[in-house]
Amino acid sequence: MREAIREHTARRGLLWASFLAVHAWNALVGIAMLARAFGDLELYRYWMWLGVDHGWWPVLDTTSVYPAGAVLPQLVAAVGGLQSGVGYAVAWCLMVTALDAAALLVLLRRPHGMAGAWWWTAFLLLLGPVGMGRLDAVVVPIMLAALLWALDRPAVAAVLLTAGAWIKVAPGALLWPLFAVARRPWREVLAPAVGLSALVVGTVMVVGDGRHVLSFLTDQGGRGMQLEAVGATPWLLASVATPAITRVDNRALNDWELHGWGTQAATVALGGLFAVGMVLVAGLVWWRRERRGDCWSSDRAGAAELVVRGALLVTVAMIVLDKVGSPQYMTWLAPPVVAALGLGLPGWRRTARWVLVVAGVTQAVFPWLYPGITAGLGIPATVLAARNVILVVLLVWTARAIVTGAAVADHVRRRTGHSSSRTDGHGAPVRAPLTKRA
Repeated sequence: MREAIREHTARRGLLWASFLAVHAWNALVGIAMLARAFGDLELYRYWMWLGVDHGWWPVLDTTSVYPAGAVLPQLVAAVGGLQSGVGYAVAWCLMVTALDAAALLVLLRRPHGMAGAWWWTAFLLLLGPVGMGRLDAVVVPIMLAALLWALDRPAVAAVLLTAGAWIKVAPGALLWPLFAVARRPWREVLAPAVGLSALVVGTVMVVGDGRHVLSFLTDQGGRGMQLEAVGATPWLLASVATPAITRVDNRALNDWELHGWGTQAATVALGGLFAVGMVLVAGLVWWRRERRGDCWSSDRAGAAELVVRGALLVTVAMIVLDKVGSPQYMTWLAPPVVAALGLGLPGWRRTARWVLVVAGVTQAVFPWLYPGITAGLGIPATVLAARNVILVVLLVWTARAIVTGAAVADHVRRRTGHSSSRTDGHGAPVRAPLTKRA
């Protein structure tokens, strides 16, 4: 017994050491090449300097590309100093590490938490510094905790996702699969989300200029098609071969865009495709819910599979269909995979492997190959295009998993006459019950 305890403690110690070492490495690399890998942190520092020294705050006094809640983590990092980019970056990295560590504690209380934790550590190492030096790094642990608590504490999960959405919009999309599996969705999901949103909007209107509270929805409406966007891939490859497509540095938004023949029409088309695609994705998640009928209260594994697989589906769809394709968006892929592995859901190994590939190729693209991509070199552009193809395949694979999972579950129900709580979303037997521990 003592030997088993010592072995368990040693494994935990090795995990924590590796997890913290990866964070330290990403921070070191990001700070060493501050202008490229941690470039957004300089913007955050500048905005906070304007607020602290001149009383000119994002959202409160002017428009902002981010929701109102983004000011909080940006201001917390100001403890490192607003005069030094390095000091601010160090404080930011410590804050992100603390948030990730808190989410890791929640994860390790799950039956297969070690597996999820090791995968997350590998993902962060492969993705590199861009996974730490952006606002997205703040919302990832929030998204992970919400998915882990989705079944047992749906109201808490709804509050976390809503809070994350007021920092960076993406977590808000996960409210839909949470709504789909909640027993009392209007009370446990919608009411907390609306209540917190009303509190945020009310606070902004009292403290600042309420006219800008929703400016993040329109402030980037006029931006072009970003070079890294999945939908921009044909034009990216064409720009290598013809001067009719050019790569333009949009300094106001701190990104590179593609301009030239057909790019404006493609940008407009992607905007419409994004709206239609997200409606279809939401419909697919709800269709899967309806196919299972009234089984959700007894089938915890099936409910967990839907909320996590649905979270991955809406996340990948947002990435693939957006005209913006910033590398930090890949961090959104981690919470559903980590949650699935931590909960011991079967059928996720292939997805987990491909997401690791996406992370590794994304780091190769940014920051290492990015100068070659913006210069129009063929090999770096091909690497980025390959990453985008993998994302499309991941989207199709995830949608297929939801459809086939419903079909298999229907087949099992017809043969047995009931839905077993011992089967997962694909009709496969669950080896161990999902724990209710927080």
